[in-house]
Amino acid sequence: MKILLYSQHVLGMGHLFRSLELTRAFAPDEVLLVSGGRETSARHPDNVREIALPALSMDAAFQGLHAQDGADVEEVKNARRKALLDVFARERPDAVLLELFPFGRKKFRFELEPLLAACRAAPWGRPVVACSLRDILVERHDGEKYERRVLEALKAWFDVVLVHSDPAVQRLEETFPATDKIPVPVVHTGFVAQKPSPDARERIRRHLKLGPDDKLIIASAGGGQVGFPLLSSVVEAFDLLRDRPDLHLRLFTGPFMDETEAARLMARARRIPRLHAERFSPDLLNHLAAADLSISQAGYNTCMNILAAKVPALTLPFAANAEQSSRIAKLSALHPVRELFPHDLFPQGLAALICETLTKTVRTTHPAVDLNGAEATACLVRRMVAECAP
Repeated sequence: MKILLYSQHVLGMGHLFRSLELTRAFAPDEVLLVSGGRETSARHPDNVREIALPALSMDAAFQGLHAQDGADVEEVKNARRKALLDVFARERPDAVLLELFPFGRKKFRFELEPLLAACRAAPWGRPVVACSLRDILVERHDGEKYERRVLEALKAWFDVVLVHSDPAVQRLEETFPATDKIPVPVVHTGFVAQKPSPDARERIRRHLKLGPDDKLIIASAGGGQVGFPLLSSVVEAFDLLRDRPDLHLRLFTGPFMDETEAARLMARARRIPRLHAERFSPDLLNHLAAADLSISQAGYNTCMNILAAKVPALTLPFAANAEQSSRIAKLSALHPVRELFPHDLFPQGLAALICETLTKTVRTTHPAVDLNGAEATACLVRRMVAECAP
């Protein structure tokens, strides 16, 4: 079986990492991972061939598309559309998974609708077409128009909607009221989460030369494009804790953080004992498994890492919409995760919260939710492809 998985990360990296975990679950089947965001150094499983479209990204306000190096956006869009159709015709996938569309990625209809039309008309046989959807949708102000557009697209082109959530925690109808009108099956797969190595905690702590009473804090910002205010506050707060030799902080800015902002953080970190800062680590999840506290934002992938690593967390939601706040509200009933607010970012207050959390909160012993969504997704898609085979 061959799968084409389209994943477009426009601001952070969460969509990409969720897609990478799905590709692992499909092994040994071949996955064509079609991506079109900014380049990352993320590791790809052996069964994956990445097909990089010319990069497009979104500004933090999600108002417009931007091409790299000042390239003309319309020329990039034309090149992407042609490349995507060429890949489909050349590779003849048995299944096509589109991340978020048609519930999102409206600005990428220019390439996705031609791809979906090609799926319908494929002379070698129509592939299974699935929407790969995260747990919570961003709130909309054009509700009825939006719902109508989504339902029409699902009816015209899709075979199934795969909601990567534990239905006991979050169901699609909570953020898409017209779920009962969806004309194809809707399957809640469980959350998609990478698992840390079984020996991660002992291995990482040994590598960092941490004693049994030392406390490791991991501060991260996903892709980093909007993470500077949080990480800057963490650095200032940690500086106030110099008299705590048991505390150690490792900070990851994310590869997309503005170079000037990242340099400021790095320079500040070098002057503070027991603080190490770097741009990105493919081993972040294992560091979280070794940690006693995580400080981060609350995107899907970050929250799944927190749950899989069983680490207590302080999380600052992305302020542009309610998605991340909603996620924290649900998960805080199941796991020691606390929402941060802007007034919590003053150094003295944040330092106090760090100490309080380390003192009063313990690591969980097992995830309280279903984190096997990748495996369930692969199983379902394989079954659908087999049922469609002549």
